[in-house]
Amino acid sequence: MNVSDTITDNEKIFKNMFQNCSDIIFRDIKFMDRQRVLFIFVDGMINTDLITTNVLKPLMYNGLPQGLGTIDSIAKMCDQELFSVLQTKKLSNIEEIAARILKGSIAILADGENTALLADVAKFETRAIEEPFNEASIRGSKEGFTELLRMNTTLLRRILATPRLKFESFTLGELSQTDVVIAYIEGNVSTPVLNEVRNRISCIQLEAVLESGYIEESIEDTHLSPFPQMLVTERPDNVAAGLLKGKVAILSNGSSCVLLVPMTFWEGLQAPDDYYERFLFSSMVRWIRYIFALLSVIFPSIYIALTNYHMEMVPTKLMMTIAALRERAPFPTLIEVFIMEFTFEGLREAGIRLPKQIGPLVSIVGALVIGEAAVRAGIISAPIVIVVAAAGISSFIIPHIRFAYPLRILRFPLLILSGTFGLFGLGVGIFAIVIHLVQLSPFGTPYLSPVTPLRAHKLKDTLMRWPRKRAIEAEFRNEADHS
Repeated sequence: MNVSDTITDNEKIFKNMFQNCSDIIFRDIKFMDRQRVLFIFVDGMINTDLITTNVLKPLMYNGLPQGLGTIDSIAKMCDQELFSVLQTKKLSNIEEIAARILKGSIAILADGENTALLADVAKFETRAIEEPFNEASIRGSKEGFTELLRMNTTLLRRILATPRLKFESFTLGELSQTDVVIAYIEGNVSTPVLNEVRNRISCIQLEAVLESGYIEESIEDTHLSPFPQMLVTERPDNVAAGLLKGKVAILSNGSSCVLLVPMTFWEGLQAPDDYYERFLFSSMVRWIRYIFALLSVIFPSIYIALTNYHMEMVPTKLMMTIAALRERAPFPTLIEVFIMEFTFEGLREAGIRLPKQIGPLVSIVGALVIGEAAVRAGIISAPIVIVVAAAGISSFIIPHIRFAYPLRILRFPLLILSGTFGLFGLGVGIFAIVIHLVQLSPFGTPYLSPVTPLRAHKLKDTLMRWPRKRAIEAEFRNEADHS
């Protein structure tokens, strides 16, 4: 439906469309030459001072310029008087005009003209740039993404000041009309991956997209894998590093979390700070993460398998100590571990959901009090508390909190397998996990790459963090090789 050349009809159409919308403001103004102009905008989403001072007052006192139509005159005034209102556009479709109004533009309609002028004067309160809450930065930028899309793209543009950094826009959600941007570096990105991201985002059919998680779930390869197939981050430097490696970033308006695709298993265990410290320390810390991530999954299962089925593999004195401590426990070892695992997970979730002032206090005090009380009451043996606490703390070393979720989930089926079949069951469970990881290929990229399929030249940034070469040193080495 298009705009009518009668301002009264247009006012009725828009008032019917925005019926019971108290935040939609209609301002009908008559100028000195009796020309009627209708302004439509959302209260609280535009810079009213800018419009009043630089548009309304000059028009009220001076009238419209001669020789031009009303809409053209106002557009010319916006271009001349308002440097910040350069994004003006003429539209005639009612639905398009309404969509622009709801995103912070002001619609200007004049009597006798069948087009509307849309001026982008959006201004509303946003959260200031702060340090990311879920990704601690030891060394490097302390800036984090916000919920405002254009502020997030600006943060990336400040880091990568190159015209090769591209931003492609999409609009998702029938009701939310959420602005989504995919970012990539032209020349670095893989064309098949970029085309696949475009196709999957274009096929999303949702009523609303309230957070980037809606997009993640809609475009991931499989919903049945516990492992994340996209890296989620709130740090602009992390996204910039991913773009330099040829990845595609997906930014959504209203979300401070940015998606990076494709993702590999090893990237879930790497932190941005690894590239800011000297390579020896970063490589050591990286191996510590690998070891503790493995322990967080299999340590309770190994304890159950050894103490129940393979006691000959445990030193005699240690086994006698464990047996003496377990003597009063009324439950089998598997049940004890399950009780403590569920308790630990419950305390962890309670600490996350509670207010920041009391959340850590409840989780720490709760773990100490419940663990000590359970041991004193003889319900749980002391070694079980140590094993479960060690496994839980090991999962905290993983830099990306979402990558710790699959390790927490997989701990329970491995407990059942080891409690039923011993080390054989644990081996079968680990083998099944490895097979699943080998088969997983988000956006066509093998999840265990570059370990499998093997790409030896890329292992320098996987198993360790290789030092960067100085340009002069590399140049001299190349000349020596040629000579």
